[in-house]
Amino acid sequence: MMLDASTTDARDEEARGILARNDRGGYTIPTAGLYPYQWNWDSAFAAMGFAAFDVDRAWTELETLFAGQWAGGMVPHILFHAQDDGYFPGPDVWQGVGPIPSSGISQPPVAATMARLILAKDPKRGAARIAALYDKMVGWHRWFMDWRLDKGAVCITHPWEAGRDNAPDWDAAMAAITPDGVGTYVRRDTTHVDSAMRPTKYDYDRYLWLVQRGAAAGWDEAAMLRDTPFRVADPTMTFILLRATRDLEAMGRDMGRDVSELQSWIATLEEGAQSLWNPKLGAYDSRDVVGGTWSGALSNASFLCWYAGVDRPEMAERLADVLGMAKYGVPSLAPSDDRFDAKRYWRGPVWAIMNMMIGLGLTERGYGLGEDLRVLTGDMIAEHGFAEYFDPLTGAPAGGGTFTWTAAVWLGWASPNAGGA
Repeated sequence: MMLDASTTDARDEEARGILARNDRGGYTIPTAGLYPYQWNWDSAFAAMGFAAFDVDRAWTELETLFAGQWAGGMVPHILFHAQDDGYFPGPDVWQGVGPIPSSGISQPPVAATMARLILAKDPKRGAARIAALYDKMVGWHRWFMDWRLDKGAVCITHPWEAGRDNAPDWDAAMAAITPDGVGTYVRRDTTHVDSAMRPTKYDYDRYLWLVQRGAAAGWDEAAMLRDTPFRVADPTMTFILLRATRDLEAMGRDMGRDVSELQSWIATLEEGAQSLWNPKLGAYDSRDVVGGTWSGALSNASFLCWYAGVDRPEMAERLADVLGMAKYGVPSLAPSDDRFDAKRYWRGPVWAIMNMMIGLGLTERGYGLGEDLRVLTGDMIAEHGFAEYFDPLTGAPAGGGTFTWTAAVWLGWASPNAGGA
């Protein structure tokens, strides 16, 4: 559809209103009720959205996120700035060891990439802000390189760390866990969202078992590595860290920093990306390091290769096939997969953030599909609002509503007024 100016302007205003409504003073929550804290990659995307109309507030978002960085460099996936009983598991369960109550795992490191986009909005005003964040970002990337690599690919130690909580990529590793001792607990997510759109109790038992295991180890990375049942080399993490390291290296060069270490990391991650090529699937795939098996999942993460600066002609063919099955962009799992579920979180729905990263990568590599994907995403949001995620076949909104990162993607990329970031 062609969006007229009045529709575009109304959506722009609504998106700015969502960011303002979810702003808690220096950090932004994903959405009230369901996610009442600061989430790592959500916050980085929020910063990009703020940059469309308030560059200073964009930098503040990233600065607040890095205020929670642990001594070893890790930036947690949740920062519990203020207690909220509407979310489980909270800080009492996680027992994080950072300067702010937090979870004990990280999330895909999109922050450096978003920082570079924000810096481009006003390089002069942003120079001091990125200079103060730069070493913290390098420290976070170094933590990944020290603790998360297998054959150069980045591993996750918990499904939540990938941001794709219940993706089929983790099914085999999850099945290897017997969640003894988890005890009784009360979920809060299903009081906010239809349980058919959320991970199952089977999943949650194992999520909590992994959290309890990490807390018992004091979140000591070396201790958690010993006899772990869950360590999966993940395209999400690998491609996003590779892209973010390229962006960090570019900003470092502009600042006159020594970027040789970053350049060595880029080479390692490029090799790691190729270790995720599943010849049977004919695509990039998740690899269970412990079990030694592929997930066999053609996911939206598989198509982050271009975002990372990695091109492979076969992937363009696979993407064309997937887009032929879905109306609104790249589903979290190919609809041809028997495990596809159009409305259950990361087992089928379309996510605006993934469309954006895939689309940016395609455009940068010269593929026209990048602009097509931007327009599709804009149409989806214009028609169906600022939901957490969407049914890829009908566009029906799913998950949480008035969602920060969907509003941010609209403002920073999908709106006709955005200019595609």
